[in-house]
Amino acid sequence: MRLLRRTYFFLVFFFLYFPIFVLILFSFNSSKSRAVFSGFSLKWYERLFSDKEIMLALMNTFLVAVVASLLAAVIGTLAALGLNYLKKRQKNLFLHLNSTFMIVPEIIEAVSLMMFFVFLFKIVKFLKLGLLTLILSHTTICIPTVVLSVLPKLKNLDPDLELAAQDLGCTPIKAFFKVTLFNILPGIFFGILMSLTLSFDDFVISYFTGGTTQLLPIFIHSMTKKIVSPEINALSTLFLVFVLFLMFVINISKVFEFKSKKIVLRKEHNMQQ
Repeated sequence: MRLLRRTYFFLVFFFLYFPIFVLILFSFNSSKSRAVFSGFSLKWYERLFSDKEIMLALMNTFLVAVVASLLAAVIGTLAALGLNYLKKRQKNLFLHLNSTFMIVPEIIEAVSLMMFFVFLFKIVKFLKLGLLTLILSHTTICIPTVVLSVLPKLKNLDPDLELAAQDLGCTPIKAFFKVTLFNILPGIFFGILMSLTLSFDDFVISYFTGGTTQLLPIFIHSMTKKIVSPEINALSTLFLVFVLFLMFVINISKVFEFKSKKIVLRKEHNMQQ
């Protein structure tokens, strides 16, 4: 039974990760062959960084991801603060709506956003599909993630702390920044990192709302329609490394957050004794 279990897990992980390993390996292949590894070489990475179209797509991807994540962090944090002060029924209703937006198939969101922009462009005729619509679309899909990241921090926060800061001389705005915002910063940071990952990984919404603006997922898709170049392997490897780096930072931030909570609990326990 134990052998069967181990074999099952091995097969699952093999089919999940072996294709990724092959992709990374052949990104360093000296020849164009996708079946025979001829030797180690960095020429496909050199060609990748010398390709102006790919570099433009990379810059667009970073720009959209960073701006959309920051906008989503601001809007999502404000939404979470608003939800935290609502009554239970109203709060549950908005939370269900927030979760529904995350469950709805991405193709429906993409078509809806595209139709909305087309309707908007009839009113504001000088606008068109491009970077602006991509940023707005990516911000929209990232907001629910930020809300769900910030709300648990607000639930764990004692509301009397802000009132105590005001009693000690802080203005309401200063008390908010020094107490509330400081305590929910880990949630906001986590939301930004998750938003970056979502934005970087998105294809469907970018395809429908980007117009002629190229992002990396769209560019990779267009490259696969032609002869598959080893540059795709190099580009996909760098893309994967960036996403793994974000996930690593997220996990590290969780570890530090857990340790800080542990230290606070120890101090409270010592004070009680």
